[in-house]
Amino acid sequence: MPPKPPRAWQRMLSGRRLDLLDPTPVDIEIEDIAHGLAFVARWNGQTFGDYPYSVAEHSVLVERIFGRIAPAAPTQWKLAALLHDAPEYVIGDMISPVKAAVGPGYGELDDRLTAAIHIRFGLPATIPAAVKKQIKKADKISAYLEATQIAGFSEAEAAKFFGRPRPEDIDGLKLDLRPPIAVRAAFVARHAELMAAM
Repeated sequence: MPPKPPRAWQRMLSGRRLDLLDPTPVDIEIEDIAHGLAFVARWNGQTFGDYPYSVAEHSVLVERIFGRIAPAAPTQWKLAALLHDAPEYVIGDMISPVKAAVGPGYGELDDRLTAAIHIRFGLPATIPAAVKKQIKKADKISAYLEATQIAGFSEAEAAKFFGRPRPEDIDGLKLDLRPPIAVRAAFVARHAELMAAM
């Protein structure tokens, strides 16, 4: 008798059962994403403050920065920016050196989850390379801000790893750590605004 394959699904708080190896859009709910991301700490939790800096908070910031660097972008690409790290609600956040050590398996899992999430919310499974590049730029600007404001990096060190952003891209952006419940609500609210505008 062949061995039983390992369980590859996770029960979500919504009651959905998400197959991590073969995710389907019908098993994805924004409340599950927001809840999971609000409790996943970036920087492996190595940030100053009374609350962890969550992936949900980071995602809201990246979408805001994306709006600054691509003000004419259609709403669907703003939604893609908000959801750029959405798979981390079930696979967690790994710092880049760990992702590199894990190898291509992590990226493949991330790609499958991203495609299902995009389809669930009316986006193409894969977004155009030019848009992806702009979202990545917003992500790096966010990483620079996080590094210098809450993760203990000097400006020179952060610029070496993430690039130095233009002043207009970061003007007035101050990170303010909030409790997970507040971040979760902000993520869901921004998602609702973008969905209504599409």
